[in-house]
Amino acid sequence: MKRLILTIGFFIQFCSHILFAEQIVREFRFGDAKKDRNVNFLRAAQAYRDTQGYGFEFSTEKNVSINQKNKTLLSEKPFYFAVKVPEGNYRVTITYSGLQNKSYNSTIRSESRRLHIENQQVQPKQSLEKNFIVNIKDPKISSGGIVGLKKPREQQKLDWDDKLTLEFQQTNCISMIRIESINVIPTIFLAGNSTVVNQEDEPWASWGQMIPRFFDAGIAIANHAESGLALSSFLSSRRLTKILSIAKPGDYLFIEFGHNDQKEKGENAGAYKGYSERLRYFVSEFRAKGGIPVILTSTARRSFDEQGHLIHTLGDFPDAARKVAAELQVPLIDLNKKTSIFYEALGVEASKSAFVHYPAHTFPNQQNDLADNTHFNAYGAYEIAKMVLMGIKENKLSILGNIVDFDVYDPHYPDDFKAWYWPPSLINSVVKPDGN
Repeated sequence: MKRLILTIGFFIQFCSHILFAEQIVREFRFGDAKKDRNVNFLRAAQAYRDTQGYGFEFSTEKNVSINQKNKTLLSEKPFYFAVKVPEGNYRVTITYSGLQNKSYNSTIRSESRRLHIENQQVQPKQSLEKNFIVNIKDPKISSGGIVGLKKPREQQKLDWDDKLTLEFQQTNCISMIRIESINVIPTIFLAGNSTVVNQEDEPWASWGQMIPRFFDAGIAIANHAESGLALSSFLSSRRLTKILSIAKPGDYLFIEFGHNDQKEKGENAGAYKGYSERLRYFVSEFRAKGGIPVILTSTARRSFDEQGHLIHTLGDFPDAARKVAAELQVPLIDLNKKTSIFYEALGVEASKSAFVHYPAHTFPNQQNDLADNTHFNAYGAYEIAKMVLMGIKENKLSILGNIVDFDVYDPHYPDDFKAWYWPPSLINSVVKPDGN
């Protein structure tokens, strides 16, 4: 009887979410056209204005030209286009137009550098439509209070503002951008630290911002991770409360912590004490919402001894995560094991190519060498996202059918770093993310 009441409650919550959510549609086309109240026609590239609710960001309107005859937006330089929208999941549709005499390649990211479209080729004189989902979040919690964002860094992130921002890279010839809210869609929530978060600044990156690229428009990725967090600070900053306030039955919660939990002091500190207790709490609270929790062991740090053997620096935390997953019968993705294999496969020197290891002056305003053995660059984050996908396959999770452009991945045989391409974003920083 209790189970029946809970099921009815979940059903009512789900239906209410569908019935009372406002449908939002914003469509943008280019060049002169007859007036249409449902379409915004951009005759020239204009900077974002809050009163208008859309426009180009970071002064990139100068990188864009609008062809009145062909009714297309054309650019061979990076640009950002933003639209003011409330919190929710949005299906973004991009309609490409082919150039007359050559093919071109496009990459699109959203918000704080979440990858969606990767090096997409568009053939001459052909149109192409691509769809993807962007999750928009705000700090407000429906039950009261707000998420405790870190000051000032997190408060300035595109992930937390009131706009949906699209970052276009490489060449783009576009006839339409359409943004529409979508309510009936499973969401994968991500809870974690700097190895999971959407890193806004080059050259830092994490697997959470790469994994949207491998899901179709039937899944949303809501990344609530942040640099420097442990399970305890994720709770105290009300991030789990925020997730629980918007989660629906059938949603997923991927949980990866450990790096910063090692710093905890006190009587209840330790992998088999406070860390394990909090993991159990995350699992039980999300299950109470009708959701499906997944535990991930922490990504390994890059640390080799003099003989070239990997040093395991996370102590008992990966083992504790495995034990909690087995105890509660939670799907486990063993990133600690997979990343360890990955580093060893690359070797001592070549494994630097997966981390933020760059000589001085590689990036603007970078006066000194960068040598970080915890935080990944775009290549490393991309490879780890593939390890997460393999974990989804190994656990035969229901979201398996929504994975696209991916078959298998073996960390013993990583992708060739030299053959991998990532057009760098305009936003960069030499400041190391919080946490280690």
